[in-house]
Formats: sequence, structure tokens, C-alpha cells
Amino acid sequence: MTLAKAKARRAVRSVTRTVGRWTANSRMTPDFLIVGAQRCGTTSLFKTLSQHPGVLPAVYHKGVHYFDTGYDRGMDWYLGHFPTNRRAEAVRAQLGVRGVTGESSPYYMFHPLAGERIAADLPEVRLLVLLRDPVERAYSAHAHESARGFESETFERALELEQSRIAGERERLLADPTAHSHHYQHNAYLTRGQYVEQLERLESIFGRDRLHVIDADDFFADPRPAFDGVCDFLGLPHWADISFGKHNSRSRSAMDPELRARLEAHFTPYDERLAAWWGRVPSWRR
Repeated sequence: MTLAKAKARRAVRSVTRTVGRWTANSRMTPDFLIVGAQRCGTTSLFKTLSQHPGVLPAVYHKGVHYFDTGYDRGMDWYLGHFPTNRRAEAVRAQLGVRGVTGESSPYYMFHPLAGERIAADLPEVRLLVLLRDPVERAYSAHAHESARGFESETFERALELEQSRIAGERERLLADPTAHSHHYQHNAYLTRGQYVEQLERLESIFGRDRLHVIDADDFFADPRPAFDGVCDFLGLPHWADISFGKHNSRSRSAMDPELRARLEAHFTPYDERLAAWWGRVPSWRR
């Protein structure tokens, strides 16, 4: 993207958000949030859902990051990102069901305050979660954060530093709702792959029936059943004219087999707990 295009896009977003604040009372509140996990296909699922005529996605962003890093901006600012209620009713005239809207911010699942904030502000919202092999997720996250300039260490060194980097950060975020933590958000490669801990916390807040968990490997291997399951969860009719694809992937070198074995051993107890919680063996452990 050229500098001129980037500036133009920022200008349009600024105007849109300002208008959104003024019209917050006429705007939809999110029906769904894709809350994680990071590097598990959240962009692909959001782009796929956005093709459904019953889905009216957030304007310009897949992720607004309100409930994690932007909560001080207020609910009117947040609602400014979403379509109007008039558009939702227009969908009803076309499909027989009211249109739904949502966004995708994969830090929501991991941020220690996001769940309670979401429950307080969106009491009826439904949460979508994608999971993939946590070893691959960690390696992918490192490549992603490195490319964005948020990581300067090698993968192995970053893993060695992880616990010292994030020590006390969760407690600091809980104690100070205005705080931000670079390491907790960008460099928690192993901790963010301990999925069951995050899912148990979300279940304690929202209940099981408002959580829909998708195995990302199954989704990419055979997307139609998984997508139809999402439509059922959101109360949308199945839709045939959907193009499935993989978005936001990054190429990287193969992982050292010895390191992979160590990481698989690290995640074994968490994956066993996940299988018991989920009632199914995740694809990477079959």
C-alpha cells in the first residue's frame, strides 16, 4: 500500500468513526465476536462470514480491539464501527432473518479483562473461537510479530524469554484497566496456546451455549460443514455462494524437529484437558 493510500484510508476511517459516534443510537450492536485464537484463521473466517448476505461486518476493520486495548474510548466510539439498524432490517426483508454484525479481535480471548467487559456491554453476544496446533500457532505468531516489528529475538530465544517477559503482566492489567502490555499482547507464544485455560474462563463468564469452537485444520480441510455450523450458531440460513480461502498466512522455514518435540510435550497436558472440555480430540492430536 502506498503512503498516499494509507493516509487516505486513515482519513476515511476518522470521518466514519466521527459520524458513527453521532449516530450510535441508530447502529447495530455486535451479535458475534471472533475472539481468537491469534494466528488460527480468524481473518479467513471473518472474510468468509462477510460474504454471507445476512452478515453486515464492522466497517473497514475486521478487528476493532475495543474490549482489550481501546476500552477507554467508550461505547459510542465502538458502535460507530457497525452498520445501522435500518440495514439489518433490510436483510430481514431479503432473507427472512435480521442481519447480524460482528468483528474479529483475537486478543479478546487472551486479555484478562476483555471477557468481563464483553459480558457487561454485550449481554447477548455469541463468541466464535478457532483453534489450531498450538506448536504451529506459536511459530506462526513469532513470524507474524517479527514481521510487524514487535519481536526482535529468534523463535527459540523468544520462548526462553517468555516467562520473564510476561511475569506479573496479567496481574498488572487486572489491577489497572487503563494499562497496556506489549509482551503480554505480542510475545506470549506458549501461553496463548494453552487454550483450555482461556476457554474455561470464557465459559465461566458466558456459559457453554454462547461459545462455538472451531478446529481450524478441519475448517481449512473441509470448510463447508464448519461454516454451516457457524451459520447455525448465528441463526443464519445456510448459503451456497461462498468462496473459501486462506488469508493472512506467512511463509516460514521448517521448525527444528527437536524443538517441535519439546513444544509438543509442553502442550500435551493442556491438549488433554482441552479434549476433555471440548468432548473431541483436536485435529493435531488425532
